[in-house]
Amino acid sequence: MPRDPMDEEVLVIPTSYFHELGYFQGFTNRVERYVPRIFSPEKTSFRARRLVEPDPSFKQIIPYAILAWRNGAGWEVFHYTRGSGQGESRLRRKRSIGIGGHIAREDAANGTDAFHHALLREINEEVIIGSPYILECVGLINDDQTEVGRVHLGVVYRLSLEEPVVTPREVDVVGHGFASPQQLANNWTEFETWSQIALEGVFGVVPPGQADQRTA
Repeated sequence: MPRDPMDEEVLVIPTSYFHELGYFQGFTNRVERYVPRIFSPEKTSFRARRLVEPDPSFKQIIPYAILAWRNGAGWEVFHYTRGSGQGESRLRRKRSIGIGGHIAREDAANGTDAFHHALLREINEEVIIGSPYILECVGLINDDQTEVGRVHLGVVYRLSLEEPVVTPREVDVVGHGFASPQQLANNWTEFETWSQIALEGVFGVVPPGQADQRTA
């Protein structure tokens, strides 16, 4: 019988420690302020996911990878719809520009860098990348305005691809393709909250109505 994902032990930090480093809501590009401090061995621990999912006193650290490439007109971003069998149940059927998941105790086996092992594992589990790329940490996401967000902290990486060659590995990654951030913003309400935050924080786009308000 497959193991219940809620039985796995995942990497967390105390929410109070995150607040000490500097609380923010939404997106920050101040990577140097939080990384590598949030991975301090004195502050991190592995705890059963079923215990920390309902407990906002801990933040589960989530690698969140965005796949993108530059054409002559600007960025094109890989996007997809989460199928009914994929990942966090509260995010299913939502569109997303991010690939990521929890850092499990197994990711730290044999002395490996648990975060980067988990980041690459999650990417390789969901897609096949057929292009060279450059990996860059571009920011963090915190969203205390949603049930899912209150117990998670995202570390955002952009994979800058030489070519837009990405093939889903999982059947639950559906409705996929590349589009400009501006095109994706036209369907803003279809995206999960973290993707909305990343579209604005990483690519500088907002819903059309909000853009009109900002320029008024």
